[in-house]
Amino acid sequence: MATLLLIIIYIAFIGLGIPDSLFGAAWPAIYHEFNLPLSAANYVTLLISGGTIVSSLISAWVINHFGTGKVTAFSTGLTATALLGFSMSSSIWWLCLFAIPLGLGAGAIDTALNNYVALHYQASQMSFLHCFYGIGVSLSPYLMAHALAQNNAWRNGYRMAFYLQLGITILLIVTLPLWQKVHAKHEYTAGKSTTLSFKSIIKVPGVQWVWIIFLGTCAIEFTCGIWGATFLVNTREMVASSAAQIVTLYYLGIMIGRLVSGIVASRVTSWHIIFGGQLILLLGIGMLLLPLSVVLAGTGLFLIGFGNSTVFPNLIFLTPQNFGVDISQSIMGTQMAASYVGTMLMPALFGLLAQKLGSGTLPYFILIMYFVMITATVALVRNLQKRGKYNS
Repeated sequence: MATLLLIIIYIAFIGLGIPDSLFGAAWPAIYHEFNLPLSAANYVTLLISGGTIVSSLISAWVINHFGTGKVTAFSTGLTATALLGFSMSSSIWWLCLFAIPLGLGAGAIDTALNNYVALHYQASQMSFLHCFYGIGVSLSPYLMAHALAQNNAWRNGYRMAFYLQLGITILLIVTLPLWQKVHAKHEYTAGKSTTLSFKSIIKVPGVQWVWIIFLGTCAIEFTCGIWGATFLVNTREMVASSAAQIVTLYYLGIMIGRLVSGIVASRVTSWHIIFGGQLILLLGIGMLLLPLSVVLAGTGLFLIGFGNSTVFPNLIFLTPQNFGVDISQSIMGTQMAASYVGTMLMPALFGLLAQKLGSGTLPYFILIMYFVMITATVALVRNLQKRGKYNS
């Protein structure tokens, strides 16, 4: 039963990834059609991320009252509705309206499933979980590229994504009884969750450093995802459909990185995987900094996705170990909120910079976020070593 439930969770995480890469791939076509400035993408991304922050912060209470299965099914349905709304939007204001339920649904799914897998499964399964997220975010730009190639019809890309999300929602509703069958065993083995206030959480040793790491890694992931196609269009003179195809390499890097992470998790520790990924990430940033060909720029994006992809799932898996099983759900919610602060503020900040200085500044912006993440990683490791929580 637990294995079957894990498969359902994997499929749900494909659904989590589907919406995340659509907007960045579609934006070059959207802002031209609506006659908008480049930075207008910030309105939509800020609302999406704002919704995820709100739902993440209240997730511990919601999940403890309604259960992980029901929250996941309802939230996936909410994101499906939002994708349908995007496909019918005729102005930026409609996109902003449907960005709200998209964010609220995504934050709840992310928090609920990450904590559930961290508590009840192994490190390799956590990385495989996020590999399935990579399938979702890799599939979306491919669908959008196909739609854009057909008379720039970005709405068709959103419509295809809606059908996929609807199918996942139906599957989650049908399999709700499975959660109830597995839940009793997991409650017995993991114990009850304690819901902490934010005032209490902020006093937990090391938690502020882990927030900064999540902010940094997600800032890199989503800034590249949202602005990568625009960077290629404006600095490499590519058409929107071709840029969307190249960005697919970036999301493939995320998927493959998490697959490799899951495979090697039984042989090396989560911390070693995190450190290795950060080195590969730096190599990818270096390739993007150089005025190289489109192919090599695409390779740089792939390596950024590959390296950065290992940080999030492995740090998520370490949450119960770093802070305790009893408060992991509360800590997880704040970690997700910190992640979404990164996805909300940093791509928006880069959008403003790109409007003033050009989208060619993308690699430099990513490099700054990298050093923020590395600094916080070193500080967290030192904190864990002092408390005897660091397992190298």
